[in-house]
Parts: sequence; structure tokens; C-alpha cells
Amino acid sequence: MDLMLAGFLLTALAAITTPGPTVLLALGNGARGGMRGAVPGIMGAALSDVLLITAAALGLGAVLSASALLFGLVKLAGVAYLAYLGFRLIRGAARPGAMESAPQERATTVFRRSFLVAVTNPKGYLFFAALLPQFIDPTQPAARQYLVLAALFVATDLLVMSLYAAVGACSRHQGRRVVGQWLGRFCGLAMIGVAGSLALMRRAEV
Repeated sequence: MDLMLAGFLLTALAAITTPGPTVLLALGNGARGGMRGAVPGIMGAALSDVLLITAAALGLGAVLSASALLFGLVKLAGVAYLAYLGFRLIRGAARPGAMESAPQERATTVFRRSFLVAVTNPKGYLFFAALLPQFIDPTQPAARQYLVLAALFVATDLLVMSLYAAVGACSRHQGRRVVGQWLGRFCGLAMIGVAGSLALMRRAEV
């Protein structure tokens, strides 16, 4: 493997593995609906990767960084949505039988939730806008390179999200209901914490 691609793969792995909103959702989805229930959310996160990388390739990340109004609007939407999901996770984990009833949740709802969490977070746009150009060779066609980087990132994200979802799914099996409830509460509190950190984020930060 080319050293530049290997470096990108390691960077992507480190970024994805670090707990963030989509990781927390993967855990929560696995705890509530098992692996089957978590798959739509994993797909939503993968689609958001494609959108964010496309935005970075088109220069939209730089526009977001330069526009205080646009940045503020995206950040406000992200903070509100993350906080809303966090409170829902906490409330759901506190209700008796909530974990067991989760498989009835529509796949489109799980998909949309994970997708929106990513695309309403300005950190994603700024992250890709700062990261991707470092792995683009200006002497080669840019479109093909962005496609390769996107494929690597999405594949890595699918793998990592699946592993996190599997951890959450394990809490459902064989008398682990209490563990699942506490995992749901943890994910909810962590999501609210992420919303708080996003609220304090400035445009200069990536």
C-alpha cells in the first residue's frame, strides 16, 4: 500500500475510533435493537461520510469556516439535535422494557438519525476540509484521489461502527438488561456532553 494512503488510513482509524456522536449512536442502537437494528444507523453514518467528503472536495468546508453566519446556523442545528437525542436516549433507557421494544423502531428513523447527527455537525466539514488536502497529490487528477480516500474512510467507518454496535448488542443478551439500560444512559449523557462541547466550538477549531 502507498505510504500516503497508509497514513490516511491510520488517521481515519484514529478519528473514527475516538468516541463521537455516531459512535455513541452505534452503541445505543446496538443496545436497543441488536446488530440488525443498528445496521440502518451504520449505513446512515456511511452516507454522511460521502456527503462530507464531497463537500470538502467542492470547497464547502472552507466556505463554512469563512462564514460566521453559516457556521453558527449549522452549529446551532447540531447542538439542538444532539441534545434532543441525548435526552431521548436517557428517557428511553429509564423506561422498563424500553430496550426490548427497540427492534420495532423503523429502519428509516434509525438511518435518518445517524445521518443527521453527522451532517449537522460543523466539525465534520472542517475536519475533512483540513485533512483531505494533505493526502492529495496536486500533480494527479484530484477527483480520482478523493474517490479513493472516500472509499477508504467509508470502509473503515463501516468496520468500526459495526464493532461498536456489536458491543452494544452484547448488552441485550442473556440477562444483561440492566447493562443495556446503563449503556443507554451513558450514551445519552455523553451525547449531551458532545452537544455542550459543540456549543463552545469556534470556527478556528477543527
